[in-house]
Amino acid sequence: MEPTWARERRVTPIRAEPTAQVRLLDVQAIDTALSQLEHRRRTLPEHAEIARLEKDRAALESSLVAADTAVSDLELEQAQAERDLQPVRDRLVRNQQRIAAGSVADPKALAAMVEEVDHLKKRIRDLEDAELEVMQQLETETTGREILRARAATLAQTLADLSAKRDTQLGELAADVAERRSEREGLTADLPPALLALYTKVAASHGGVGAAELRQGRCTGCQLDINAADLRVFKDAPAEEVLRCEECSRILVRTPHSGL
Repeated sequence: MEPTWARERRVTPIRAEPTAQVRLLDVQAIDTALSQLEHRRRTLPEHAEIARLEKDRAALESSLVAADTAVSDLELEQAQAERDLQPVRDRLVRNQQRIAAGSVADPKALAAMVEEVDHLKKRIRDLEDAELEVMQQLETETTGREILRARAATLAQTLADLSAKRDTQLGELAADVAERRSEREGLTADLPPALLALYTKVAASHGGVGAAELRQGRCTGCQLDINAADLRVFKDAPAEEVLRCEECSRILVRTPHSGL
């Protein structure tokens, strides 16, 4: 079956000066470079590393929230334990003072007070043991939180350094892209609109490669040899005629190395 581009050539043949066609290869080289620069921009290793570290930071922040909550709860628990202890200590002091002063004359009341003193002492020991346990837990949780905070600070610095490195590279790539686009504008300014439109259309459907050199009888776009019959047709075609590869439909640009 006759390729679409061949039918289009008969109906609306595209012609361009040979120098314009050769210039198209320069445009293609720039477009290829721009595509590579975009690929580099998207695949900078810092992107993946930053994304990984951001996940680590999110997990670390979650752990820090849990640690802050645990410390806060234990601080409240310790404060409550101290509040529970104080009235028991106060009562013990009062009872001991009354016993020491001999102000309790009734033997039964005195015996009850002595018994209460023993009870209060035991109660205080129990409360102090409970408070000590809370204090130990608080110390452990506080230490753990400080470790997490240190990790978070280190991670934040690492992320800042990586982000700065990434941004520097992105800036350099952006400058390179701007320079090449400016160069491209200069090359395409005088190209025939029909030739440029065809190149743009073909490139859009062929991986960004719309034009290729015909070198030693081979299309450098698809890397396939042109058959003998097509080579004869190409050889007899006017220099201004825009050729197309029958295999890949890309624009074929003739140069002194074409082998025609």
